Amino acid sequence: MAKAAGVDITFQTLYSELVQRSLDDSFTSEFSSDGRFVAVEVKGRKYWYFDTPKPEGGGQDRRYVGPQEDPDITRRVEEFKDLKADIKGRRRLVSTLTREAYLPKPPITTGRVVEELAHAGFFRLRGVLVGTVAYQCYSAVLARRLDAAAMQTGDADFAQFREISVAIGDSLPPILGILKKVDPTFREVPSSADGRVSTQFVSRDQFKVEFLTPNRGPDDVADKPVQMPALGGAAAYPLRFLDFLIRYPIRAVLLHGAGVPVTIPSPERYAVHKLIVASRRRDDRDVMAKSAKDRIQARSIFQALIMNYQQADMAAAFMEAWDRGDAWKDAISKSLATYDESLQSMLRQGLAKGITELGDDPASYGLAGDVPDVRKNM
Repeated sequence: MAKAAGVDITFQTLYSELVQRSLDDSFTSEFSSDGRFVAVEVKGRKYWYFDTPKPEGGGQDRRYVGPQEDPDITRRVEEFKDLKADIKGRRRLVSTLTREAYLPKPPITTGRVVEELAHAGFFRLRGVLVGTVAYQCYSAVLARRLDAAAMQTGDADFAQFREISVAIGDSLPPILGILKKVDPTFREVPSSADGRVSTQFVSRDQFKVEFLTPNRGPDDVADKPVQMPALGGAAAYPLRFLDFLIRYPIRAVLLHGAGVPVTIPSPERYAVHKLIVASRRRDDRDVMAKSAKDRIQARSIFQALIMNYQQADMAAAFMEAWDRGDAWKDAISKSLATYDESLQSMLRQGLAKGITELGDDPASYGLAGDVPDVRKNM
């Protein structure tokens, strides 16, 4: 049984540094790193302007920033200069982490889609990157080499709670416009349940972007797209169990360009969620392949958590899901039963140990007899 090999502590330190340096991105979201600030004298006073090359070439587009005598404006300009230098440093960090530490780097289109949505404010509006693109981030987060066979994907999935989308009183620019910056062939895919709205966007090369939201309502609205005020005109497809996945997300960096700050599910929630959805996929011609991929991702993350002595984390997520009812228990149990005997034993013992550390009884969670009596060795 393959184990998740560790990432050298030097590269762990570099990744932690990249995370911290990538998060301070608010000013660069207003002014492109491709431009430059210039001080222009107008009637005896100096003002800051921001110049960017015109897309068609020749000349500059100039945007007003503010008076040079304004200390807040000037301070931001000076910080931006430092941040521009930092972008080069961050690029070097990303290159080191992907080329020397062999941490996963997304395909160009994937990286650019996530980057454009990040710059537009998706993560600022408390959106969460989910699916296999999020899985690609966990090798760095956990400092373990996860199963690379489960990292291939031709789409990118993004999620947001509808309650948040309604409450924040802010919105992205039109989603289609954002995606066309990456590839002008992106188009909306009208929902089959309501052709007036779209939850999916697809390019000519069949790269798909989809927006999701938790479904906690009755079954008769299970396939109906949900209006999302913060998503720039896009709706979201409602999914069961998604509320569990995107609650309490974590910050990470997608290793693209200078590093893209993202918000992703916690690894333990991601793994438990994959156990659930793997056994509940329906009416999908690729259902067997997708279920197998779900279970590989879950297994790989669980192994990494166990090797990191994070059994209590994975147990807490497992217990929360188990306590949600019989449908959740059944889905988890069915997926665990598909693993070979040695893997089942390792996962069950890891979960049982974590449950014990949290002060609960493993037997209450279907894990009776999976923890040796440590008192015999005391």
